[in-house]
Amino acid sequence: MARQAPQTALAVAGGSAPQEPPRAAAAARGLTLALAVLRAGPAAILGLLVLVLGLVSDVFWSLENIGNVLNQSAVICVLALGQLLVVVTRGIDLSVGSNLSLSAVVGALVWQHQSSTVLAVAAALATGTAVGLVNGLLFVKGRLPHPFIPTLAMLTAASGLALYLSHSETIQGAPPLVDEVGAGRIAAVPGGGDIGWFPTATFVVVVVAALLVLATRGLVWGRWVYAVGGNPEAAVRNGIPVPSVLVSVYAVCGLLAGVAALLTMGRADAGSPTAGALAELDAIAAVIIGGASFLGGRGTVLNALTGAFVIAVMRNGLNLLGIDPNWQYMATGVVIVVAVELDVVRGHLESRFRSLQAVSAP
Repeated sequence: MARQAPQTALAVAGGSAPQEPPRAAAAARGLTLALAVLRAGPAAILGLLVLVLGLVSDVFWSLENIGNVLNQSAVICVLALGQLLVVVTRGIDLSVGSNLSLSAVVGALVWQHQSSTVLAVAAALATGTAVGLVNGLLFVKGRLPHPFIPTLAMLTAASGLALYLSHSETIQGAPPLVDEVGAGRIAAVPGGGDIGWFPTATFVVVVVAALLVLATRGLVWGRWVYAVGGNPEAAVRNGIPVPSVLVSVYAVCGLLAGVAALLTMGRADAGSPTAGALAELDAIAAVIIGGASFLGGRGTVLNALTGAFVIAVMRNGLNLLGIDPNWQYMATGVVIVVAVELDVVRGHLESRFRSLQAVSAP
């Protein structure tokens, strides 16, 4: 009997061992499916909004309204793309709204005094880039503990400077080219008659998004951006110039604020010192709704655009339904909380998935 005990134990062990891999495999498949569903969260939210609004509003699916949504979302899209880079590196830029206002005022003033399209456009873009560059330098070279501090300071400083330069008044007039880009429609796209329904501003968004995809996926700089956000210490150990990457990210974010300023100028044919009020909240909300994480290293161009469209579609739908505009902000807040909670759940499931893989590994 003493000799049979090890054999019995071995038989028991041998009988139970094959049962574990199928169980682990089933758990892994379940987690994989759950993660796939959560990663599709931004697109699912947008799809649900579009479906519901299309059912309750007769005009939501009209080409004219679709053009309005695209036009209204253009500024948020461009700002969100710049904010995405900052969030990927574990940062935040609270100054993009004030930067937009300042850039629009400077561009309008240059146009008013010089009547030069090239100078006005260059002035707006240069102003936006300069503000972003200062943000990055203050954070990196000033060794401030978090980008929240310099960008919050820049929020008030840029806003004050915009009000000072404009004497708290809207600067009327913008270059015809800027007006066309900000408010024009492309008649070549069929379905909108002689005027057209497809906004020129959407073409700008497509170009900016394509360039950003090429930069983040095709350039070493793009890989550095995600590496810095994913693990800053490891990035330093691997020789990545972390300070330069961070400064460049804030400069690009500022440049895109300048692009958004040109779109805003063209839409209103003017440069207003309050044109970007609260725009930073829309940009941050779009990025977070799109699934980017404040922990860094995560976020895509497509998802940031999806988050921006969620905000634009939601606001457009509430307007079409005649709902109090104050509900727009509350609805945006609810969507942000839901998106962040989904990110938390996703992180928990990814941790469980990694643990399961480690346990089942031979």
